[in-house]
Amino acid sequence: MIALDMTPMIDVVFLLLIFFLITTSFVQTERELDPATRVEEASATASAADFEPAIVEVTSGAGGFVYRLGGRDFVEPRELTVTLSQFPDKSTGAFVRVSDAAPFGMGATAVQAARDAGFDVVSYIPTGGAP
Repeated sequence: MIALDMTPMIDVVFLLLIFFLITTSFVQTERELDPATRVEEASATASAADFEPAIVEVTSGAGGFVYRLGGRDFVEPRELTVTLSQFPDKSTGAFVRVSDAAPFGMGATAVQAARDAGFDVVSYIPTGGAP
């Protein structure tokens, strides 16, 4: 009489069971999630200028490298800090673009000026070459 050993078959069944349990997703599908978008009436009346981020460029100017904010050039970091502190909405963050030819100290000073002006988020962006 032929006898079949059931041990390998039980092992295979348990391996398949473990495989299917591990690969199933127990996360809520996206369509079932609650949307996190909230509308605030007060912010709807804000102008588009309130949402423009502060972009400081460290670029070459007439007498060397300068800090450029919009159409204005600054030589002194103190003047840059005072001008950056006048931005109404600091939640949009500040961006500091620095060319590779600029001295490291000027880029670091521009980042510190933005932090001193009250910006919580300051992003450093290398431009990859001389302007």
